[in-house]
Amino acid sequence: MGKSDHFDGRRFFNPTGATGQPFAAVLRMLREPRLPWPARVDLVPARPPALDGAAAAVTFIGHSTFLIQTAAGHILTDPMYSERAGPLTMFGPRRVRPPAVRFEDLPPISVVLLSHNHYDHCDLPTLARLAKRFDPLVVTPLGNAPLVQSAGLRRVEELDWWQEARTSAVPIVLTPAQHFSARTPLDRNRALWGGFMLVAGGARIFFAADTAYAPFFRDVRQRLGPIDLALLPIGAYEPRWFMQAVHMNPAEAVQAHLDLEAAESIGMHFGTFQLTTEGVDDPLRALEDALRAENVPPSRFRTLRHGESIRLGEQPPG
Repeated sequence: MGKSDHFDGRRFFNPTGATGQPFAAVLRMLREPRLPWPARVDLVPARPPALDGAAAAVTFIGHSTFLIQTAAGHILTDPMYSERAGPLTMFGPRRVRPPAVRFEDLPPISVVLLSHNHYDHCDLPTLARLAKRFDPLVVTPLGNAPLVQSAGLRRVEELDWWQEARTSAVPIVLTPAQHFSARTPLDRNRALWGGFMLVAGGARIFFAADTAYAPFFRDVRQRLGPIDLALLPIGAYEPRWFMQAVHMNPAEAVQAHLDLEAAESIGMHFGTFQLTTEGVDDPLRALEDALRAENVPPSRFRTLRHGESIRLGEQPPG
């Protein structure tokens, strides 16, 4: 791959110039006071709904994992079913809420959208289970194929920003994000990161994945057209000195919703792993405050209960 506005020939970067904090800053961040989280929040597992003629059914499994059911195939975003988000199953934050749809209750998965290589989004044990059970296609940004294939997945399509997948039955475009990549201190930004736009039965769904707020949201709207549903991160944003360059806070997520001109937005990336210092429910309260400040009706930007589903493009009865 040649140099571009986000690749210097060796490493990827954000066109805005924003960079994540160096690994040395992680130690300082870990010393920041943290609001307490519950050790466990139990929930009753949900079963995926019937599609029943809808263009798509979208179910919130937890963190950044959604099940998107369509007539052309079923999709998982950033699938994460492990108890910890970290290496070797013994390091990293432990999950507070279990996945809201049990793995054995998933319908046949034809496509996995994998946004970047961080442990809470690219979970190799979960990918290995998906490979064994479903053998799905994985669509992911440049540089992630070797990691994905190490989990036993045979079919991987890498994309650069604004490229469309060639091998998916569902139209999928990789979009920019402002973030970074790393599995170790030695591989920082060797692989790209991004979000996804997909079209299911005429319904246009934008999955932002992990990202800070940046001008590219307007570009997504201008280049790819109207958005029926945007899935936007609202958690893991404090302290701002550490997180602002890579994670939106709820107020910035509302601005992203406005930039995208989305018909509806759903918040994600909260309430599952304690990655940062805010309280478990702080993103929900901050989202309410931000919506009031911008005069955005709560029906236009909300969160789903874990396991809750919404349906897009339903035909009226009769």
